[in-house]
Amino acid sequence: MIFASALQVDKAILFSTMITLAAFLPLFTMQGVEGQIFSPMARTYAYALAGALISTFTVTPVLATFLLPEHIRHAETILVRALRALYQPALRWALSRRAIVVTLGVAFLAVVGVLIPRLGGEFLPVLEEGNLWIRATMPPTISLEAGMPVVNRIRQILRSGPEVITVVSQHGRPDDGSDATGFFNAEFFAPLKPADQWPQGMTKEKLIDELQKKFSDEFTGITFNFSQYIQDNIEEQLSGVKGANSVKIIGRDLATLERIATKVLGIMDQVRGVADLGIFRVLGQPNLNITVDREKAVRYGLNAGDVNSVIQAALGGTQATTVLEGDRHFALIARVAPEYRNSLDRARNIKVGFPNSAGANAYIPLSELASITLDTGASYIYHERNQRYIPIKFSVRGRDLQGTVAEAQEQIARQVKLPQGYRIEWAGEFESLQQAKKRLEVIVPVSLALIMVLLYGLFGSVWDSLLALAGIPFAVAGGVLALVVTGLNFSISAAIGFVSLLGISVMDGILMLTYYNEVMQRGDMPSIDGMFHAASQRMRPMLMTALSACIGLVPAAISTGIGSQVQRPLATVVVGGLLIGPLMLLVVVPPLRMVFLGRRENEGRRNSE
Repeated sequence: MIFASALQVDKAILFSTMITLAAFLPLFTMQGVEGQIFSPMARTYAYALAGALISTFTVTPVLATFLLPEHIRHAETILVRALRALYQPALRWALSRRAIVVTLGVAFLAVVGVLIPRLGGEFLPVLEEGNLWIRATMPPTISLEAGMPVVNRIRQILRSGPEVITVVSQHGRPDDGSDATGFFNAEFFAPLKPADQWPQGMTKEKLIDELQKKFSDEFTGITFNFSQYIQDNIEEQLSGVKGANSVKIIGRDLATLERIATKVLGIMDQVRGVADLGIFRVLGQPNLNITVDREKAVRYGLNAGDVNSVIQAALGGTQATTVLEGDRHFALIARVAPEYRNSLDRARNIKVGFPNSAGANAYIPLSELASITLDTGASYIYHERNQRYIPIKFSVRGRDLQGTVAEAQEQIARQVKLPQGYRIEWAGEFESLQQAKKRLEVIVPVSLALIMVLLYGLFGSVWDSLLALAGIPFAVAGGVLALVVTGLNFSISAAIGFVSLLGISVMDGILMLTYYNEVMQRGDMPSIDGMFHAASQRMRPMLMTALSACIGLVPAAISTGIGSQVQRPLATVVVGGLLIGPLMLLVVVPPLRMVFLGRRENEGRRNSE
């Protein structure tokens, strides 16, 4: 009996496992941050299924010979009998009114389809780390001494909060030179106490809003960015700047880039959800520009190189000789004393020597040979792919990322006319979201096609293969409803939840359809009764398959602790899909299958006639 039972289900088990692995194909193609997070899950799932399949075909039948008694009496629990007493009348009614039930099912899918565009979109949910990483960007020309009082005051404000344990600040660039920033940049690390020690009603969002208001009221000309320690490092790698997201305006002329960026900044400031907005200015560094007048220099017997050599020696310094100390040697640099070069007027009075008519050296002020001006020049020049750009950083709070960026893009496209040769690119989390969605748009159809091929290998019929997929739309609809009810956005984590539903839904379809085919091969009952019998007998394993996975993920779906933010969308989608999907699969899909199976049987009879 064990041998016969194993042979009866071996093909269905093998193909169900292969189909589940095919459904997880999108997870193996993920790259970047999402690949680092979810690839271990995909590999673990694949290894577990492979081990379970080997065990099912080898160890399990052998253990059954030892552990199962010689005579087994089949009995159903009270719960299963109660479920069957409710399900069988509903199934009988659904099969007798197939058109109505199928119409209601299609209407249900249509209503859920209307809700899909209303789902917000984000790359990955923010993973709570229990700290704040705050970046203050001061004017680019500020000195270390001028910035220290500001840094100390910001640290005092942060430390005064009852939620903060301590504050560590970093001002300027690191000693190892790994971050090419200036004294205008200050970063603050503030680890937070556990949430249960915070004042009543205080949340991290409220804390950030209060700090932002305090900073805005006290400091002028300083922009702030709120993030977390690990999150900030990841966001900087994604966006290319010190911010969660960035708008990169690419072009040739720095002044034009600044003008466009200022206009874009004003537009984005009006978009709901945009926070931590700021421009990484490329202009603002005072430059001393000295342009040699070649005609005047020639009158004194000088050329531009002679004048430039004097400027280099006076202002920058030049090597006069080499000092030897034992086996070491050092360059001796000479230049004009500071009191003769520390202002614009004194720079103009630097003496330039020239030979007079008597052959002796005479001197003339530098201002007689060159124009000397103090202009605003480039403080930083950002390059990417050999092109200049100016970045605008921003974060999104209180709204989904996709909806916020979509509105900003629409407003910018309508109000900003870019000169020829200039363009705008969006980088950071939004760019990663778009890339991941494009990748899924390609790989998910490939995965479904592979599932279809496997189903055809199992059933040998295109109709049966398509009918085995009929439960997928209802499971996906259940996941969408779960996201809408819980107020979660669509993210890569939620997308993985939908991918997980594919394999389970197809497995349930295989359970029902294989048993229906077995019943119909006996030839002792009509197709309606065969479907009723197949659905009734497969109710328990289908519910058990769905509910076991569903119940196992309920704690993850309702958890709120640190680290739960990434797993909650995935678990919510699976729980919603496995609660609604099997119900629809048991009530709506049997009438739907009878509609198509009846059509196929009629076509078969017409062909035989």
